Amino acid sequence: MLRRPRTVFVSAILLVMLSAVAFSQSRRWRGGYGYGWGGRDWRDAGRNGVPEWETDADFETDLFTFVRIRYESWGGRGGRWATDFRDSDLNFSLRLHQLTSLKVNPEPIVLDLTDDRLFDYPFIYMIEPGELYFRDDEVTALRKYCYNGGFLMVDDFWGDREYQNLAEQLRRVFPDRTPSEVPLEHEIFHNVYDLKEKPQVPAIGQARRRADGSIETWERSWNNDTETPHYRAIYDDAGRIMVFICHNTDLGDGWEREGEDPWYFNEFSVKKAYPLGINIVTYAMTH
Repeated sequence: MLRRPRTVFVSAILLVMLSAVAFSQSRRWRGGYGYGWGGRDWRDAGRNGVPEWETDADFETDLFTFVRIRYESWGGRGGRWATDFRDSDLNFSLRLHQLTSLKVNPEPIVLDLTDDRLFDYPFIYMIEPGELYFRDDEVTALRKYCYNGGFLMVDDFWGDREYQNLAEQLRRVFPDRTPSEVPLEHEIFHNVYDLKEKPQVPAIGQARRRADGSIETWERSWNNDTETPHYRAIYDDAGRIMVFICHNTDLGDGWEREGEDPWYFNEFSVKKAYPLGINIVTYAMTH
């Protein structure tokens, strides 16, 4: 079984009070790394202005650590796992630290699915899965991880073709289970922040505010319906979500790009990306 940190979350009321303070103290507007690391070693990345915080050395194994999964892509496009890296991971870790009583590791990490350390972390994150493929040993490792209590969040991919690729890869992991749409009534949308709709977050360059004041929140994809965000899940036999799939939305950009544009920050980071992200982690850590 997975080792889970001992965690307690603040109440929803207190969290809202804290968020008003923390979000109003957003760091200076700045750019991020994005993706396209090429030949650079991700381990050489700095914090890009994201502050660190002290942790209790006596409870080092009880910290929540944001874990990004590295994977391979069809056609040799191996860098897609690093989309929004590393500002997304750092910013989200900071906000978890600020807005909840969860003890958070200031240093997010990157792991392969076959890394022996995987079972030390109950939450893992995978991004841009539209062209990913799993090796056979990764299929076995992910299946074991999820059935032993692990939680995988998948984020930032758009359109039918990219979803079909992910579905095919997950079918190899869970041949007897099919992702199903998670209803808005599910606790994952309400356990900390009470969301009134399934949020859609576009990449910062795709967010459009029309002349009539309405906002276009989807990324356009040729001959694909991307206007509707989908949140699907794969459950275990007890009804616990093992895999949470965020399709036609880009929560990671809402985390990464929070410091680049005040309108995008207020409209997407504050209202959508962070609230749902915190809800997802809350669910993962309490189930």
